[in-house]
Amino acid sequence: MIKHRKATVARKTKETDISVTLDLDGTGKSDIETGIGFFDHMLESFSKHSAIDLTVRCKGDLHIDMHHSVEDTGIVIGQAILKALGDFAGITRFGHAYIPMDETLSRASLDLCKRPYLIWKVNFARDKIGEMDTELFKEFFHALAGNGGMCLHVENLYGENSHHIIESCYKATARALRTAIAVDAKLDGKPASTKGSL
Repeated sequence: MIKHRKATVARKTKETDISVTLDLDGTGKSDIETGIGFFDHMLESFSKHSAIDLTVRCKGDLHIDMHHSVEDTGIVIGQAILKALGDFAGITRFGHAYIPMDETLSRASLDLCKRPYLIWKVNFARDKIGEMDTELFKEFFHALAGNGGMCLHVENLYGENSHHIIESCYKATARALRTAIAVDAKLDGKPASTKGSL
């Protein structure tokens, strides 16, 4: 049984100073401080529903806008997931989830294959949720997938409320990731690939 898949990653640029600590075998405890209230809420939800313990500290150039903080946080969380997974051996690899929230239904499908890709089929009727630009959500998921070795497809199938739409996307991705990182005993520590490695 694979245990204690933990990682800490720090990244500092002229735009952001970010540290992330996570435990893939956690229970969904989170301690998030990005300076962006709604983004913190989404990351707390992501942690809870993935069952990944997640600590995030982000100090960014919010006097300019939120873009660098959101994108760079996605980069560092992705890097931490990649680091914690190691060689990816023994994990289920694939995961998917449908998440309803009132009038909204979203789904996420992912493959932890070290060949990153993002399909994003999510539209919003509003430009902002709280103070956060809705266009930044794609930037987060693109950074997460690109740095976490994920082929990730996120789709909002239908919905009206922008808050429900994006929260269901975070929860669906979290649940899909929870399945994909789970250890599959039948693999006996080997990668889930006919190639013999990922």
